[in-house]
Amino acid sequence: MNRQTADHATLADKFNEDEPRVDWHDQTLWWVRAKRDKMAWSIPEWEQLRETASAIKLNALGNLHDYLVQFEQQAIQNGAIVHWAADAEEHNQIVTGILKKHGVRHLVKSKSMLTEECHLNPHLMANGIEVIDTDLGERIVQLAKEPPSHIVLPCIHKKKEEIGELFHEHLGTPAGNADPQFLTAAARQHLRKEFLQAKAAITGVNFAVAETGEMVVCTNEGNADMGAHLADVHIACMGIEKIIPQRKHLGVFLRLLARSATGQPITTYSSHFRQPRPGQELHIVLVDNGRSRQLGREDFRNSLKCIRCGACMNTCPVYRRSGGHSYHTAVAGPIGAILAPNLDMKDYADLPFASTLCGSCSNVCPVKIDIHQQLYKWRQVLVKEGYTTAAKTASMKAMSGVLSTPAVYRTAGKMGRWVMRAFPGMVNNRLNPWYKQREMPAPPKQSFSQWYEKNKKS
Repeated sequence: MNRQTADHATLADKFNEDEPRVDWHDQTLWWVRAKRDKMAWSIPEWEQLRETASAIKLNALGNLHDYLVQFEQQAIQNGAIVHWAADAEEHNQIVTGILKKHGVRHLVKSKSMLTEECHLNPHLMANGIEVIDTDLGERIVQLAKEPPSHIVLPCIHKKKEEIGELFHEHLGTPAGNADPQFLTAAARQHLRKEFLQAKAAITGVNFAVAETGEMVVCTNEGNADMGAHLADVHIACMGIEKIIPQRKHLGVFLRLLARSATGQPITTYSSHFRQPRPGQELHIVLVDNGRSRQLGREDFRNSLKCIRCGACMNTCPVYRRSGGHSYHTAVAGPIGAILAPNLDMKDYADLPFASTLCGSCSNVCPVKIDIHQQLYKWRQVLVKEGYTTAAKTASMKAMSGVLSTPAVYRTAGKMGRWVMRAFPGMVNNRLNPWYKQREMPAPPKQSFSQWYEKNKKS
């Protein structure tokens, strides 16, 4: 586990130093959110699809052991080789062992947030194995030596001019050319050579069907297909929560995924991998890495329903204006702020507090995860377990004492209103974090309770 030296607030402040970037980051993601709404509203049965998907996932999580065993049996019958990894380290060792067995020193990889979570790329590089990310956005951030900032739009934080400079430096494109169509064509030519010479390909898994032992990988670029079909060794890395019971259930999730992620009716490629082609090896690595622990946390179990669409990120006012890297974890945004503390409460104790708890994330989630409620519950857990700062812990205890005693609450309210009127400088100063970004409201003449007593109908 990489120990973090900066929390979300500090990293968000750094992102906010470039105000124009923050503005278009915010606007672009909201545009994607608006596309999602348009596609959702075009389907009369949208809410029924969400409810059905949530129920299917609930069933899968409630019977996870049985479905995983069924999937393994079917996958082996199909000719795949199945591996089990308890954590990120074991996952990385398994993948490295497969590659070394085949003498692989160069491979292509399509988008996989699980491998980001496990820090696979640095591990392989340390073992002398070169990894080429083939998703365009992933390749851009790889060239920039950065992690992805979004699970669907990995380089959403990058301006096209910056991408042009990266391609000029690494791919030899003309200096100053930032035309997206030209840069995409250049990347296509560059990656085509990588596909042709790679002996191994790594893909993620969007859905794994217990009934048939097959996997479905969804992309808009076809890079997973290209890599898996050309390589002699295909390694599919999947979290154990990606299981769904039956093939017929795919229709529900495929209708929800792309609409929620990018506002498309369906991804351009929804590819089914069931058995290796003649002469090829297909390896499937089933990874736990804290998922069983999360399954055992009743308040947070529903987070494992996530299908990684990114809709909660696109709608979140905090994510849109703080950037994905401020979350210092593989899966950013509201859902990442739920998943990360399960892996390490100390390192990620700041993330559940990076939210307004507005509920917009829960409203757009295609599998109806109660995201904002889980963020609130994580805050309670972290405070009780002592993973918050001393100042925050003390302030929470003080607030709890005030709010739980009506007489103290009323007295504190009177004192607060008096101080704001008599000594406004006590509140309107740079030591008050709220004052740094906002105009403080005028102190009310009376409390809500006083107003209510005066105006309630008899």
